[in-house]
Amino acid sequence: MLFKKLPETIFVPFSGQNKHIYEAVLLDLADQFFDEDLVDPFVPKDLIRSCIEDTVVRLGVRRWEPEEGESEADRQELPRSTAEYTSRIYRRLVETGWLEEEQRIYRTFVLLSPAISYLLRTLVGINELEKRSYGGAVLNVLSSLESAISDPAGRGITLQEAAQTAADFSAHLTDMMLGLRELKISLAATSNPQEIVRSFFDRFVAHILVSDYKTLKTKNNPFRFRRQILTMLRDLQFDPLKVEKLSKHYQEQFELSFADAEAMVHSHINRIIRIFESVDQRLATIDDFRYRLEKRVADTVRYMDKTTPGMSSRLSRLISDVSKLDSRSIPHINTLESVAFIAPGSVRSPIRRRVETRPRVIRPVEIDPRVLELRQLFKEYKARREVKPENIELYVERHLIDKKKITATDFTIECIEDYICFSYLRHMRSLGKKGRGTANKYEIKFEDKYVNVADMVECRDFSIQRKV
Repeated sequence: MLFKKLPETIFVPFSGQNKHIYEAVLLDLADQFFDEDLVDPFVPKDLIRSCIEDTVVRLGVRRWEPEEGESEADRQELPRSTAEYTSRIYRRLVETGWLEEEQRIYRTFVLLSPAISYLLRTLVGINELEKRSYGGAVLNVLSSLESAISDPAGRGITLQEAAQTAADFSAHLTDMMLGLRELKISLAATSNPQEIVRSFFDRFVAHILVSDYKTLKTKNNPFRFRRQILTMLRDLQFDPLKVEKLSKHYQEQFELSFADAEAMVHSHINRIIRIFESVDQRLATIDDFRYRLEKRVADTVRYMDKTTPGMSSRLSRLISDVSKLDSRSIPHINTLESVAFIAPGSVRSPIRRRVETRPRVIRPVEIDPRVLELRQLFKEYKARREVKPENIELYVERHLIDKKKITATDFTIECIEDYICFSYLRHMRSLGKKGRGTANKYEIKFEDKYVNVADMVECRDFSIQRKV
């Protein structure tokens, strides 16, 4: 049971009137014991006392209430200085089992037992209540499953990590639903509009609502991987070879018999399947609670400005005047579309809930083969017209194979590629860095006369040769 691992007096500091002091002290001590740079878990006593003293100074403790279990001398003599407060708190934490002392020659060190360390980490997590991420939890399960299935003999233990992550995620959904229910009851019992709005934002938005809740209604829904997870698990259930490898890996890791290891593998697989199959129903319940909460807060905000001074007296006079009239002179009202109690805007329709889009079959669109052929021809045409320095260099080298120097009339133009290369041959330096690099390989000299090249281009005559 619980108190076989924890001291019976472990929660005594939280039962007295000084509980807030102990809470602040333990939260500050957690930073000392859970420091990532802490190599040795044995912390010097002087450092622990200094941390407690800093907390006492920060809180400005000036009052101490007698506690249960204290000696008669401690009850009669209350602490009067920061050092006495520090000593009283430190001694109390040691007596109740939160801290343990160990003597090493001439120095005293303080440590936490494993159970106390786990308890303190849990209390710190409860105090922080950080918002969770749906997408991160689902991706952790997916990556762990992929690792276990791809290498069941070497990394099969990650299946247990996936099951534990899925269980934590399921517990978070339950906590979120219970938190919404508690907040709803609290708001229903509150009559102050400002307090309703404040509680909604302080408790719901800051503590209960998950950080990526909005993405549940978008295309980037983190549960788009859910079907992939379920498919992988169902395939794994009917793959006896991988199940056998996973069972042998479990058998080695947990030192179990093969039958018990195999049962544990199937238990983890079934747990993940159950959790992800019931996600839709649980999210629908959470969404229903959220809808009612937001509707109440929206109604509160809408009518906050309606409570103008004198409204209650006006209503009282109106009811008194109506009561004096003959009931036969009051016309019978059949509809509220044109007649309202106070004003036409008094009858409001509730906020409509967003209707989920029904799934539809997506069929692939077949493209006409003639369109595909035209697209391919257009791509080829663009490729032929594309100007590339390397193509120009090949074009020049083709004509300079056996010659040291050639002129403009020595070039041939047999296709559109040759035409493009010849047109840009004289302007290679304008083609950027690669064009300038190609132009530096040759020496081009222009003449003052014009020539006709292949009956296609009329240009200034020039000569080109390789640079030595």
